[in-house]
Amino acid sequence: MLNEQAFGTRSPRGEWVPFRRASYGPLFCWPPQPAELLRWFFGLPGYLLPFNMLYACISFLVWRFATPSADSLRSLTVSPIAFILARNLVLVCLWFGALHWLLYIRRSQGTQTKYNERWPRASERFLFGSQNRENVFWTLASAVPTWTAFEVLTLWLSAHDRLPRPGWSRHPVWFAVMLLLIPLWREVHFYAVHRLIHSNLLYERVHALHHRNTNPGPWSGLSMHPVEHLLYFTCVAIHWVIPSHPLHAMFTLIHAGMSPAPGHSGFERVAVGPATIRPGGWNHYLHHKYFEVNYADGAIPFDKWFGSFHDGSPEAHEAMKARIAARRRTPAPL
Repeated sequence: MLNEQAFGTRSPRGEWVPFRRASYGPLFCWPPQPAELLRWFFGLPGYLLPFNMLYACISFLVWRFATPSADSLRSLTVSPIAFILARNLVLVCLWFGALHWLLYIRRSQGTQTKYNERWPRASERFLFGSQNRENVFWTLASAVPTWTAFEVLTLWLSAHDRLPRPGWSRHPVWFAVMLLLIPLWREVHFYAVHRLIHSNLLYERVHALHHRNTNPGPWSGLSMHPVEHLLYFTCVAIHWVIPSHPLHAMFTLIHAGMSPAPGHSGFERVAVGPATIRPGGWNHYLHHKYFEVNYADGAIPFDKWFGSFHDGSPEAHEAMKARIAARRRTPAPL
């Protein structure tokens, strides 16, 4: 049984607060901290383990054993497209469904280390009167088809030799470096898109749908407006410009498609046998709770650089309230 007292405490309002503060790791610390950097890069949890390595391995297996041949993709017939769509649906249902079943149906650890002690419940503000049903609908009906469309387009361009493509054998260093940098590129792209959809132009029309999930679960991760899905999966477009292998594009899309599930799990720790895994959702849970903090999520401290960081402490909360109050006192431009 997970010992939640070892990781944090629950407030009188029933909110789980970890002892650790939200952070971005030592990648951009100054002066450099080599020992901490190595521990962060190779440790558990760290940059590689467990999730980035998992997504990379899945990407390789999918590329090697579950992707139609280049010949079949040149003509864009129904069969290879349907195969890729079905494969992506299976990936999402297995990954998102497993986390949801473990934590929200079986409730294997109850509310231990759950940030919000309430469970998702029926509400008329959600489609079909249910947060879970709405989340599953937008994920399967919009997110996965959009992901598939970007993947098919990328593979079609590659099959027609319209993408710059370095091979593993001729450029092994570049190939490996690209794989290592993809999670960082995803952070840059996510932050840019996230700030865009929080603008006055797009928030109410688009991003407010995702923010209905103030008490998120795994299926909340890709529950978005179709316009947001379209923007979100443009992360793969970088491989249309810079020299990349289709495996790099596959990793980018699988990372984008699978990483939102643990990031929205709603739990600080997930018990796996006698061990526990930290899904890494504390930063982003604070964003779902307060809306105007922690737009970034990962190793690049954009929110520290641009003044929107909240580490979960009372001091950070007071700083957030002061920022909001100051903005409200500032006259709107003519």
